[in-house]
Amino acid sequence: MPVVGLLDQRSPDELADRLRGFRQGLKDSDFVEGQNVAIDYRWAQNKEDRLPELAADLVRRRVAVIAATGGIGPTLAAKAATTTIPVVFIVSDDPVRLGLVASLARPGGNLTGINFFNVELTAKRLELLRELVPATTRVAVLINPANTEYTETTVREVGAAARTIGLQIQVLNASTSREIDAAFATIVRERPDALFVGNDAFFNARRVQLALLAGRRGVPAILSDREYAEAGGLMTYGSNIVDVYRQVGVYAGRILKGAKPADLPVVQSTKFELVINAQTARMLGLTVPPTLLATADEVIE
Repeated sequence: MPVVGLLDQRSPDELADRLRGFRQGLKDSDFVEGQNVAIDYRWAQNKEDRLPELAADLVRRRVAVIAATGGIGPTLAAKAATTTIPVVFIVSDDPVRLGLVASLARPGGNLTGINFFNVELTAKRLELLRELVPATTRVAVLINPANTEYTETTVREVGAAARTIGLQIQVLNASTSREIDAAFATIVRERPDALFVGNDAFFNARRVQLALLAGRRGVPAILSDREYAEAGGLMTYGSNIVDVYRQVGVYAGRILKGAKPADLPVVQSTKFELVINAQTARMLGLTVPPTLLATADEVIE
């Protein structure tokens, strides 16, 4: 029975829907866990420094393919660990610029995967935030400084988009749970009109904390991952991440059937979804415009 290694910097209880998507992708390629394929999971439990050893462990296990999920960290760890075992990644930045592949059409090495759009949707997220909270003029931007690859791009893109629509931004840093608490203490003191949370696996893992703090402090916030709205957050807009994981499973299955990553084009995500938590909006004293309700893919009551 072939073995697929899955490497992620979070913990499994945070990713139930995404893992179902991954297994569905394998099933779409005729592989069912426990029947004709095994999945060897490696979780870093939100400790990114564990990723290199976990990746090396999968290499020693001689898995047939590594699915590197949860951002650039697992992907770079897998890339450093092997030049022969196929790696299927998920990244939200340009994989060519990151040095992962030679080109999107012909990756050329042992890596390929899914490029889901995140930074490119920055302006749209700010516009949605302004549409829901028209009086917004100052926006706090929460980023994880430990994630240097995405942080620099996010700050640059948010700044450019904010200037275009006349918003002022204030950048706040957080890479631990306590630092998230400290960032919200600053928000209470500085009183920005809204909060934009950068895309980051750590923030996704802390989505319940973020939703609770934003609700308690009365701060309208937008993130990229729908799980935030499901956890009680106000609004999300981004790629359909469950479908992204499904596509990773499809590619892993194709590789198990003999396809080579060098010949599998990087897939660019085309499914985006707007999710609004209407109950949270009411709690914050916000009236969701009918136009926004009409365009939402899901409204949580």
